[in-house]
Amino acid sequence: MSEVPERGEYASRPPRSVGPVPPPAILEKIETARKLFEEYGALLRADARVAAQLECARRKIERSRKANVESGVAAACRRCDEEEGGSCCGAGIENRYTPVLLLANLLMGKNLPLKRRSENDCHFLGETGCSLDARHVLCVNYLCTRIQKELPARELIRLQNIIGEEMDAVFLLHETIKKTMKSAGT
Repeated sequence: MSEVPERGEYASRPPRSVGPVPPPAILEKIETARKLFEEYGALLRADARVAAQLECARRKIERSRKANVESGVAAACRRCDEEEGGSCCGAGIENRYTPVLLLANLLMGKNLPLKRRSENDCHFLGETGCSLDARHVLCVNYLCTRIQKELPARELIRLQNIIGEEMDAVFLLHETIKKTMKSAGT
């Protein structure tokens, strides 16, 4: 009989990289997002529901990023990447992104890079962290075992609650974009 994993063990494992990704996979998603933006960008920005969800997501993303800096998580991730080679933002993570989530980033004014920084990194990892604002739930929610152990429990809970608000806001934005495009005839 196998042992039951300790509480949080699954969450503390680094995301598995699927290895080097053939460039067309993510580039095709980026191209699809850009075409959707060209066709529906003005409509989506003019839609009151989408505009409200964009604003809400921006606020929650900013609050989450600020909490990551204040708690020391951002610095710990940067140190791990620079000194230990990192692994959380590895090649293949970008495969989780959908064209609609990439479209949300375009609506937020983000540029989608056509080249990755390193073949071992996520396509969207830039010099100062993720180049996207609206990120996949895995990218937002993941905290390694080291960070989980170093953060006081109260701070970890506070951070996870703030991160949860970001994930909820981005999910609602994603769904609102899809519904709006569908009602417009996509």
